[in-house]
This record gives sequence, C-alpha cells and structure tokens, in this order.
Amino acid sequence: MPKALLSALPTDALKGRRVVVRADLNVPLSEAGEVADDTRIQASVASLRHLVEAGARVVLLSHLGRPKGRPDPAASLAPVARVLQSALGSPVRFVPDLVGDEAAAAVASLEPGRVLLLENTRFEAGETADDPALARVLAGYGDLFVNDAFGTAHRAHASTAGIASAIRAAGGRAVAGLLLERELQFLGDALADPERPFVAILGGAKISGKIDVVEALLPRVDRLIVGGAMANTFFLALGLEVGHSLVEPDRVEMARELLERGGDRLLLPIDVRVADEIAPDAEVRVRARAEVRPGDRIADIGPESEALFAAEIRGARTLVWNGPMGVFELEPFRGGTVQLAHAVADAADGGATAVLGGGDSAAAAEVAGVSDRLTHISTGGGASLEFLAGEALPGIEALDEREDA
Repeated sequence: MPKALLSALPTDALKGRRVVVRADLNVPLSEAGEVADDTRIQASVASLRHLVEAGARVVLLSHLGRPKGRPDPAASLAPVARVLQSALGSPVRFVPDLVGDEAAAAVASLEPGRVLLLENTRFEAGETADDPALARVLAGYGDLFVNDAFGTAHRAHASTAGIASAIRAAGGRAVAGLLLERELQFLGDALADPERPFVAILGGAKISGKIDVVEALLPRVDRLIVGGAMANTFFLALGLEVGHSLVEPDRVEMARELLERGGDRLLLPIDVRVADEIAPDAEVRVRARAEVRPGDRIADIGPESEALFAAEIRGARTLVWNGPMGVFELEPFRGGTVQLAHAVADAADGGATAVLGGGDSAAAAEVAGVSDRLTHISTGGGASLEFLAGEALPGIEALDEREDA
C-alpha cells in the first residue's frame, strides 16, 4: 500500500509541532575527524528545510559507523552537525546525548523553526536490536515521525521501524520524508510500470548477494546486463576458463539455471580486461571471454563489451543500475564502468529514466563525472537491492498507509 507522505501534510499543521526525523547522515569521516563526503547530508536537507520553514521543532536522529552499542568519540555526529548547519543555512544544535537528561532537556527547550541533532543512535545497544524501550523513549520526543533514511529502511532498528510503531501506538503519525518519497517513486515506478525498453544493469563482486534481485528482475526486464566479478560465475557455468579471478564455485549451478531462464534477455560480457595481479600499476590485457588463460585475473569488461552494453543502454527508456563493471577503484580497471556510466547518462539526456542504486554505483557515477545527468541516485545500496528484489523494508512497512490510497 502507498505510504503517508510529509509532502501531503498541510504546512500549517507543522507549525510549533515537535517532529522526530530519522535521516541517513552516515557519512565518511577523514582521519582528522571531518566529513569527507557530504552527499548524504545534502540529500537530507530538503525535508529539514521544509520542516524548518513550516516552523516545526525538529529532533534529528541518525547513526554513524558501527560503534557496536557503546559511545565512541570517533563516531560522534558532532562534525556532521557543523556541515549540516552550513548546508541547511539554519542553526543546528548538537547534543552529545541520545536518551539521557541532556537530550530530554534539549528537546523540551527546542524552539519552532530550529533543528536539534542528537548523538549517534548506535551508541545505544538497543538500537540495532529494535529495543521497544528505546523506541518508546525516542518516540516521546515528538508526535510526528518522519523517516527520510532510505539507506537504513531495510533494517528493523529502534530509530527506524521501532519508533514509527511506538509513535503510532501513542496516537501520533509516521510518514515518509521528501527523500524517501523520491526513492520510492523512482524505484517503485521502475518496477511497477516501466517505460520500455527496460534495461537493468547488475555488477559488483558476488552473484549470491544479488540472486534475489536477478530473479525478481528477469521476468520484468527487456534486457539484464551482468558485469563485474559476478559475471565470472556465469562464465564458469558456461564452461569457460576464469583463471585466478574472483568466483563463487558454489553458485555455478544457480548461474546455469539463471542462464536457462534468462535466455537472450541476460547479457554477459563478450570480452574482458585481465592482469596477473589486481594492482594500481597492473599491465592490462584484453581477451575474448573464451580466451582467458589459467594465470589471468579478470578485473573489468573489455572494449567490445563496452560497445555492446552501451548500445543496449542508449536504446533504453528505463534503466536501473547497481554495481560496477570491474575494480573501478583502480585506474587500470576503471574503463568499463566509466563507459557504462556515460552510456547511462546519454540515455538520461535523451529522456530515459535512469536510476542508480547507492554505494559503489553512486561512487562510479561520481568518478565518471555524470552524477548530475542522471534521473535519480539512490542513497541506499543495500536497501535499494532489497527493494528491487521485492522484499519488504521494515522502516517503510512501519509507516502509516496513505489515507487516500
């Protein structure tokens, strides 16, 4: 069922109201403890600005890193607060407390049109366990919950699913924020009613991590392009040599079954870039996929595959891409992913809907310099995969249903 949305709430109903927002501010920090990439912060600004301009009292929650249920100064949200304040153009008060007296006092004194960022939710052991007691404390900070953290929507945590249930049980509401609404719109529309041709691109290391996505997409797409190390397992299923490349031998039978089911809809690389070692100074050789030698390590698709994939991509009207075509972090093996990114951007320039999964795909688009040409870049890697696989996401399931649905 469609979920209730922040965008559908009257702005006058937000004035003076205490609103708890769960954002995804899990950004990388430098060795000096400063924000190294503010992409997720920038993505969270729209909902916060909407609430601030409406005069709401905003209590902001997020996790950062994996502090394992105890305070860790290296995972504090303090540096995030400074960057967020600059991005928002409005004061952001940070309190190094989540559920103690200092946090409660700060929430009680919060003025309309102001934002209060509380400390890392994962400093509490009950967060990842979806502890009901912790969820009730967090729910006590407001009577409206806005989930804007798609990146954690696939986790049943106290600050995602638990708080939504607790606020609703107390008579409040739980709705999707502007960013989460956008994620659901583009990913949902791509699956529910795609303009065709519909082309999906899957890369990355392991077929096992994306098997549900492959199975969910195969009946829906006009073409499913597979690259990255996960293609090596399909090569094994075809009886091809893969040398010392990364493979999953225990998934070969699964790959064989997918090849049979996919038929000509499933498109694999026809040539690859190989090297003796996966290293920044590697000497790269191009081989047809049937000519890989026992000592080779496959680390990227080859130029003929780039051209083949690009032709399919540029002719698409709906594109979903998750995962690089090779070890794009290293310059010798970046070409396939960069060429694919440009093809996706060209399709988007021509009016196609181009949606990228988060994580490595987003990083690859940034490296290729095409991020601003794409329709939507998801902020959630794991969440986007589970969504594409048709799985229920606890952080979304716990929200109110839309009343007019």
